[in-house]
Amino acid sequence: MRILALDTSSIVATIAVLENTKLIAEIVLNHQKNHSQKLMPLIEETLENCNLLPGDIDVYAVAIGPGSFTGLRIGVTTVKAMAQALNKPVVGVSTLDGLAYNLPFCNSYICPIIDAQRDNVYTAIYSWENNEIKMHNKHAILHIDELISDIKERKMKTIFLGDGLNLHMDKLITELGHLAVIAPSATAIARASSIGTLAFEKAKTGDLEDADKIVPIYMRKSQAENQLEERMKG
Repeated sequence: MRILALDTSSIVATIAVLENTKLIAEIVLNHQKNHSQKLMPLIEETLENCNLLPGDIDVYAVAIGPGSFTGLRIGVTTVKAMAQALNKPVVGVSTLDGLAYNLPFCNSYICPIIDAQRDNVYTAIYSWENNEIKMHNKHAILHIDELISDIKERKMKTIFLGDGLNLHMDKLITELGHLAVIAPSATAIARASSIGTLAFEKAKTGDLEDADKIVPIYMRKSQAENQLEERMKG
């Protein structure tokens, strides 16, 4: 099963091609959020380097959020268009699940944090048990102070990763001390290979979607929507 996976839910644009769980190629571009200009050329370059055409892909996979509203729309729309044109199935993977999968088989809690503005983060807590990743709570939007309180109550060393580190790393280290571990930079950012591997696990059980059914998971209203509501109230 050939899988093309991508994640544009943050400043990172990343594309991978997998043959089942074997990683064939991966591009990670962690520089400026200009996905609308860069994504298709990166996909074309990745496929060309693998001597593949879009029609050679069996399953298209995409990170569906939470994350940047604009980035998610670009990624989901791109996968939807390619899959519809080629009549291929799609798998949507949570961005948080994909980040957690960057750290396989570690014996600490794993806590991805994605910036949700105003000191809030999209987050969940994971661990590896019996060679499988387990989520200990639902995906949520929490104020960073709520998350810190939760980790203190669990009293378990926790590895943090995700773009929320750009804003909250110092506070996490100060407030949590030895309980806070910061993931190395190469594993702290989105990786399409993780999205693709999780997509394979879903696809092999038949958990596939029609391209027209896939939608992003935003988890909150956009800033523009909030501003419009405020104006209407006024």
